[in-house]
Amino acid sequence: MKRFPRLPKAHRGDRVAVLSPSAGPAGVFPWVHELGVERLRRVVGVEPVEYPTTRQVGASHADRARDLMDTVADPTIAAVIATVGGDDEIGLIKHLDPEVFRDHPKPFFGYSDNTNLHNFLWRLGVRSYYGCSTMVQLAMPTPDPLTFDSLKRALFESGDYEIPTAEQFTEVEWDWSDRANPTRPHQMEPNDGPDWDVSDETPDEVAGVLWGGCCEVLHGMLAAGHPMPGDDDLAGGVLYLETSEVILDPFMVGYLLAGFGERGWLDRFSAILVGRAKAWAFDKPRESGERTAYPVAQREAVRSAVRSYNPTIPIVQNLDFGHTDPQVIIPNGGLATVLTGSRRVIVEY
Repeated sequence: MKRFPRLPKAHRGDRVAVLSPSAGPAGVFPWVHELGVERLRRVVGVEPVEYPTTRQVGASHADRARDLMDTVADPTIAAVIATVGGDDEIGLIKHLDPEVFRDHPKPFFGYSDNTNLHNFLWRLGVRSYYGCSTMVQLAMPTPDPLTFDSLKRALFESGDYEIPTAEQFTEVEWDWSDRANPTRPHQMEPNDGPDWDVSDETPDEVAGVLWGGCCEVLHGMLAAGHPMPGDDDLAGGVLYLETSEVILDPFMVGYLLAGFGERGWLDRFSAILVGRAKAWAFDKPRESGERTAYPVAQREAVRSAVRSYNPTIPIVQNLDFGHTDPQVIIPNGGLATVLTGSRRVIVEY
């Protein structure tokens, strides 16, 4: 199993870069971006620093890569946080110089399309943090304390963090274009909690280094032939997955896992963690019945695919990470311990 050195932690008052390595809606909806940046300053307690492409719509891959490398190489910057995800970071990776990141490792926070960067850093042996964006989590009209607690712990503290179960959640975002009415269009709803699938042969405790990300992005990375972790590097690791507002057909989630099974990965991982399945989007405003049915179908697709290759590996689904609010941050390259007897998942920040 691959080992990842600990990263230096930020301190309150430190300078933290706010970048747009994937997409640039900060330039289209500056009032949303500025709300998230202000909460970084006021609630989290760090000093946000923007770069030329942070608010630039349509910035080239090369320019975005330059800003990212400049940020990483700057010794006055303690961490990097993405403004948002997107759909074209896949073209950014080829513009990055690996030596810059090896020589100046520092925490990177982001999710969704930022799976590309997380995989790039993972292969270099640099930890990162899957979660948080200034324009989504930090700019919610009524931000959830659990989200900020997870961010602060990951940013400032070292040690174990037990993934909590939110009492309520929502997957419905607010319309950024409605500047005069920044309210949630949907009430929070009860959370039915983690879904555990274990057998009598499943060990009471397994632990391993985390690798994974957003299913849709992983499909694209594999199609592009982006380098993936080596089989031996993943041995004993813990796979984490989640899906986006695309609302991927459950078949495609299962098919991705079947592909991992054919690689032999499902026999190498020690556990699988799956975030809450997002079942609502602005172009797919599903009613409550449909939104209840979709996560169940996705869970079954995951379970069926994995069990075809590994009958005993613990599978924990419907965890509070990914495209959901509140959102827990997953330490990519950090250690996860899955305690099947007490039904607990602990990650190392």
